[in-house]
Amino acid sequence: MKRKIITTGDGSKTIQIEDWNEQYHSVHGAVQEAYHVFIKNGLSLYQNRELAILEIGFGTGLNAFITLLEGQKQGLEIMYQGVEAYPVSPEEVTELNYVAQLKAQDFENELLLMHNSPWEEACDITDNFTLLKQQKDFKDIGDSNAFDLIYFDAFGARVQPELWTEEIFTKMFQALKPEGVLVTYAAKGSVRRAMQAVGFIVERLPGPPGKREMLRGQKKQ
Repeated sequence: MKRKIITTGDGSKTIQIEDWNEQYHSVHGAVQEAYHVFIKNGLSLYQNRELAILEIGFGTGLNAFITLLEGQKQGLEIMYQGVEAYPVSPEEVTELNYVAQLKAQDFENELLLMHNSPWEEACDITDNFTLLKQQKDFKDIGDSNAFDLIYFDAFGARVQPELWTEEIFTKMFQALKPEGVLVTYAAKGSVRRAMQAVGFIVERLPGPPGKREMLRGQKKQ
């Protein structure tokens, strides 16, 4: 499918799949969405501890990069596992402007290392951030009680409804440790009901720019 780089509402770039009219991040602001959904309503719940994170849809690496930056401020030692079926190409990576948008010039090499590190091998990006990228379908995830936090950032249910089913959320529930949290930009009633059906306690929270709501689920003891 044809892909192109576009500029979103906050000046940060993302990838658009033209055949689907679908983007890797919100057209209203890629960086703003990442901070609101995954940092404000996910990572910020944790301070001064070890943290295991699973990202569903590693994509451009934006969520991982922001997590690296913010994790240092919050005193976190992070093991980050990113799952992606169709990795972004090196050419696409060079067109993204996240270092400039985040004023993170001191961490440009770390972002490059995230993308250039081998798949299926854990790589120390910094002293307190280890990345494991896995190239596989989300339905093939089989982790159990392994993660404190899940960033569920798959393409939307409009174009890939099979990624937002009870089957997938059962895998997410099993992958989380007790009291673990899943955050996603999605807010559809069908998504909320699928999460609740497999055991999540689900909150509807204010959404990022351009969205009224988002969802956060917790695996209660």
